[in-house]
Amino acid sequence: MLKTPLIFLFLVLFLFGCGIKKQANEIVVWHNMRPEEKSILQRQINEFMKIHPGIKVTQLYKETEEMRSGYIISAIGGQGPDLIYGPSDQIGPFADMEIIKPLDQVFPKTYIDSFNTSALIYSNGKLWQLADKLGNHLMLVYNKDIISVPPKTDKELIEFGKQNTRVNAEGKTVQYGLVWNYTEPYFFIPFLTGYGGWVLDKNNNPTLNTPAMVKALNFISDLRNKYKIIPTECDYDIADVLFKEKKAAMMINGDWSWASYGKAGINYGLAMLPLNTETGLFCKPMVAPKGYSINKNVNDAKLEKVKLLLKYLMSPENQLETALEVKTFPTQKCLYDNPRLLNDEILSGSKKQIEQGIPLPIVTEMRAIWDAMKPVYQAVLGGSITPEKAAEQMQRGAETKIKELRENEINPVWNVIIQVFVVVCLILLLLWGRKSIFAFFKNLKRDSFAYFLVLPAVILMIAVILYPFLYNLVISLSNMSLVHIHDWSIIGFVQYLKVFQEPQFYSIFLKTIIWTAVNIIFHVGLGVSLALLLNRGLPGSAVFRTLLILPWAVPQYIVALTWRGMFNFEYGAVNLIIVKYLSMSPVEWLTSPVQTFIAVIITNIWLGFPFMMIIALGALQSIPAELYEAADIDGARWYHKLKSITIPLIKPVMIPAITLGIIWTFNNLNVVWLVSNAGEPSDKTHILVSYVYKAAFNLYRYGYAAAFSVILFLILLIFGLVFLKKTRASESVY
Repeated sequence: MLKTPLIFLFLVLFLFGCGIKKQANEIVVWHNMRPEEKSILQRQINEFMKIHPGIKVTQLYKETEEMRSGYIISAIGGQGPDLIYGPSDQIGPFADMEIIKPLDQVFPKTYIDSFNTSALIYSNGKLWQLADKLGNHLMLVYNKDIISVPPKTDKELIEFGKQNTRVNAEGKTVQYGLVWNYTEPYFFIPFLTGYGGWVLDKNNNPTLNTPAMVKALNFISDLRNKYKIIPTECDYDIADVLFKEKKAAMMINGDWSWASYGKAGINYGLAMLPLNTETGLFCKPMVAPKGYSINKNVNDAKLEKVKLLLKYLMSPENQLETALEVKTFPTQKCLYDNPRLLNDEILSGSKKQIEQGIPLPIVTEMRAIWDAMKPVYQAVLGGSITPEKAAEQMQRGAETKIKELRENEINPVWNVIIQVFVVVCLILLLLWGRKSIFAFFKNLKRDSFAYFLVLPAVILMIAVILYPFLYNLVISLSNMSLVHIHDWSIIGFVQYLKVFQEPQFYSIFLKTIIWTAVNIIFHVGLGVSLALLLNRGLPGSAVFRTLLILPWAVPQYIVALTWRGMFNFEYGAVNLIIVKYLSMSPVEWLTSPVQTFIAVIITNIWLGFPFMMIIALGALQSIPAELYEAADIDGARWYHKLKSITIPLIKPVMIPAITLGIIWTFNNLNVVWLVSNAGEPSDKTHILVSYVYKAAFNLYRYGYAAAFSVILFLILLIFGLVFLKKTRASESVY
């Protein structure tokens, strides 16, 4: 009697526990819009749902790289959002992987023709994206209260920058002539084009080793080191804050940011990027429209609803509203004679810069170009390499990465060998465990209810642990990559050989060992020391215990970004303390590989010691007080008690905690990625897990990344077993 209700209850819990799929009338949109754009989008979505009450629309913000990688994974798996919104440079890999729908097969030609041709993003002869915003381009933004007339040439830019850079009596710069995110290659490109350079030729081959590249690199270095009109350290957020706080006269930034300056109370104006007086060429930014693509997994019934939403969001009325509010240029041609657009100083200036810009190449090779440029470019800024050598390294790096991006490994022989090997292993496993299998089925008949109770846990473990591990193992033996995303096949141990043939593997492995060892030493040392103090029952112990656990309680993401800000050369709290209270020179924490690595370690020490402290404190409180009393009677000193009582008795608790700490630290991607800004400077701050992450999601080398991750797993597995055995963690202390 109980059997049927129990089975029904199990099925209900299992089905509901697995989550609910998107409803047929729900449209999900992923985007990377800024807050100002996001609020307008939500307002327009609300109006759409009023007009179409049977359709629900959900919008989700995701950071650009998170959105790109997340969409690829979900779309390949048959899921993902119905619409994805972002810059046109993501279309190259999406089109190559065939995970978005060709829009020229969705919309009629008459509708497509209503858009500016620059808003139609084609690749391989098909339309993949409809843009609602033109540009995504850089311009010179200036504070009219500081500069009445903007510079028109590079020489004027330098002169105006020098005139408007202010230094106080203490030698500290209180106002810069120019700020921008100059450490990123995208923000460097206009100066490369000003010298007549570009990144790719007509056949999508890299063109980085040119005189133009050398001259542009020298120019940026001179702005900082010779003319001193830009900050020593300046990422996007620092530049944005300096301009909004009126500590910078000029800024180079994109159309996504301009509306925020007006809201911040800045009397700002826009100007064309300057003319290069040596070449007679204007500095031309990349122009990359932003718009919508449709997931290939959207079925025909839902496609009609998605088309309704897309047409509504892209309508002239909504585009005009967005353009006027956030100062981005629309794509509907019928708006170009609208007086409200023509009379808007910001939008009319933006149009001129767009017309002079160069379209961003819609090819996957751009991922390799950015990856090759960034570390070498930052090495030039750090002074560790000359511009001439940098240009050569950029070219070689781009060629290598494009080859890796397009790698086409095929080995049908290994496919057969692996399949035969797996079958043989399964047969041997069945033969070896046949007695246990027969015993299991006998017990299943006798104790079926007990097995039924553990079934949900077994299914869950198979789904979230065993299956992903085995799938990753299979992928590590395959050629899965950008080229073979759908038709991958087994190629044997080729990817493992590539890992061990990679010269960087060994240096990064050594750095990972140093990273792990230093962190664990400080985690355990600080944690146990603080636990010993708290265990003494000092006044205020409860308050201190709460305060000391806060670093571990606060999310890593917030802590890492906070510490990154604290390590800023000019405005960070760390340097302010060093200069004011220690009378030392400020440290360039984030511009040198060694200092950056130290900064990352300091951050992770701050994050990790509370865990060890709590574990140690719990272990200390379980030690019988009689042991210490007996030691006192015997005249034992504190270090005798520590050596003979405390350490042996907390060892069974601390050894597993240390093992966990080593594994967590070895695989700690968040802190390294966020504090160093993805391995900066010059890709010299990577540990193994951040390096493999970059290989997987920047160059789409999934087979290689899977092999790398299996090697990491084996390293940690062997270490864990040896460590637990050598420390005799399972032995009794009594």
